[in-house]
Amino acid sequence: MLAAGAGAGVAAKGSAPPKASDVGPAVWKASKLSSAAAAGAGAGVGSASGAPRSNRSTSGAAGAGAGAAAGAASSATGCCFFFFFFFFFLARSSSQSATMVTPCDVPPGVVTGDNLLKLLTHAKDNGYAIPAFNCTTSSVCNAVMEAGRKNNSPVMIQVSNGGGAFFAGKSVKDPNNCAAGAVAMALHVRAMAPYYGIPVVLHSDHCAKKLLPWFDGMVEADEAYFKQYGEPLYSSHMLDLSEEPDEENIAICVKYFERLVKMKIWLEMEIGITGGEEDGVNNEDVDPEKLYTTPEQVYAVYDALSKIGDMFSIAAAFGNVHGVYKPGNVTLQPERLGKHQAYAKEKLGTDEEKPIFLVMHGGSGSTDEEIATAVKNGVIKMNIDTDTQWAYWDGVRAFEAEKHDYLQGQIGNPTGADKPNKKCYDPRVWLRAAEESMVVRCGASIEKLSAKDTYPAKVPEPGTLPTYNFQPANPVTAAAAQGMSAIKGAMHKVGL
Repeated sequence: MLAAGAGAGVAAKGSAPPKASDVGPAVWKASKLSSAAAAGAGAGVGSASGAPRSNRSTSGAAGAGAGAAAGAASSATGCCFFFFFFFFFLARSSSQSATMVTPCDVPPGVVTGDNLLKLLTHAKDNGYAIPAFNCTTSSVCNAVMEAGRKNNSPVMIQVSNGGGAFFAGKSVKDPNNCAAGAVAMALHVRAMAPYYGIPVVLHSDHCAKKLLPWFDGMVEADEAYFKQYGEPLYSSHMLDLSEEPDEENIAICVKYFERLVKMKIWLEMEIGITGGEEDGVNNEDVDPEKLYTTPEQVYAVYDALSKIGDMFSIAAAFGNVHGVYKPGNVTLQPERLGKHQAYAKEKLGTDEEKPIFLVMHGGSGSTDEEIATAVKNGVIKMNIDTDTQWAYWDGVRAFEAEKHDYLQGQIGNPTGADKPNKKCYDPRVWLRAAEESMVVRCGASIEKLSAKDTYPAKVPEPGTLPTYNFQPANPVTAAAAQGMSAIKGAMHKVGL
């Protein structure tokens, strides 16, 4: 038995243990237990050799006995574990095959128009949501796309009014700086997105009534881009007029949607207020009742916008709050979203369980269960900002802590007073540390939203993409596309 135990120990030592990613948590835990049992023989012998001389024979016998018992247990359980692993893998493979999502048939790169509608419908029908990350620099944009590629998932890159101003440069005080910065970010993403091999949705975030000039500037850029390239610059835009009376909120959304539908731009709107503070919009002291939208409010929006087009989504408040708060300080009620869908289904007399595209704001700090419930009820997009801001900074913080003594001057570090530190303070080094940290956090959001592995990345072969990716549209084709959009809009108005 001791020999058997020793043999098991040698086998455990001589062969590499399985990886957690290869076998799954249950099997991984079992294999660790088996290895621990096999190691028991060695532990028993070690305890005997370390005992006082007078007690060695007793300790040695006890140790050998323990080692033999552990060896026997390891040998016996090894066979059981082998068969357990075999049947576990069969069951696990069958389960994964049954639940695997067929990838959406859209091309990689920035998606707009029909492809965007196809992608978001695919998300709703297959029970996942696409994470929308607020971006402020090209570095942050790249981190988001890298996370999408690593996790085989579509992503949304969204810009806020303040994010556009920062991208333009804080020293630029032109009244159009926010729109110009948003355009610059979109052009960067359009140039680079194909290299990451995943669908990327370009989106603009909260636009309150006072920020409509910013919105107008972006739509003007969309129209100019559409005229030249046959598609809009941005995939979608958001109007957040939730602080206004519902009637005014919906009326302004209708006005802009009639303009956007001609270019097949998605419109996201908000009804009901998201609490907290973000990008200069402060709702920290709002009436708590306004944090919960009613089914009647949601359907009123659907009724008005569906007469114009089908490319729109609704951010209905269910207790959402921007920022991160201690557990218990925020009461999310994502089950309310199911009631919105049920109400709309009844009003429409449709068999479709989730007729409305819904959006979740204030995603940072939400529990996994809350997120899962929201997605189950038709949420196809969730905003993430606060958590990824921290992750980006945390990468820099960790880098500085590790390289602190190399970051106190251009010359001089623990390896020598005349040694240069350029390899540590070069922005490309510590910014990369920030990106890597953010990529991990973005990946966590992708998993929480069940978007991981929904779109296997189609990374192009090196050197196959043109350096300049912008191809002018055929004037006839562009005019035809705009004409078809106008016809579809007219048909929607008459109920066809």
